[in-house]
Amino acid sequence: PMASRLVGTRQLLRGRGSRSFATSLPPFTSSMADTQQQNVFGEPLQKCSSDPLTGFERDGYCRTGPSDVGKHTVAAVVSQKFLTFTKSRGNDLSTSHGSSFPGLKDGDRWCLCVSRWKEAYDARGEQGEEVVPKVVLRATNKKALDVVPLQVLEQYAIDGGDHNNKQEL
Repeated sequence: PMASRLVGTRQLLRGRGSRSFATSLPPFTSSMADTQQQNVFGEPLQKCSSDPLTGFERDGYCRTGPSDVGKHTVAAVVSQKFLTFTKSRGNDLSTSHGSSFPGLKDGDRWCLCVSRWKEAYDARGEQGEEVVPKVVLRATNKKALDVVPLQVLEQYAIDGGDHNNKQEL
């Protein structure tokens, strides 16, 4: 799906005379479809959610790659408090946009942009701890650790910090 979107984007941009930008788009790579991406423990990434279907590629996994500018790497369990907070910051995740995005509700699992998760974490002093989404560590991509330390994510984990516990959620 991503390859066809990039090809379509290149064709559209070429039609508008933006050839230099269109040719600078990165070629599609299989890195996002790569099932070898790892979670924060260096283990194979587990699925975050199929209902609602999440992930940058809408495959249920918090995979990332060069095309994922937002870095949708944190497997979060969203709360109403978080949804209200992030909407107030210009990121409306609760409103449906047709079949492409159902709109989230309290308790849904979703691959959040790591910067949005950190924004809520940073606001916990003024908004309260409840604004920070819980995290599913085994479904959180290790690339999230480029922005948020594991010790911080563990504080909000619903699957515990003991990565030797292989219990399914």
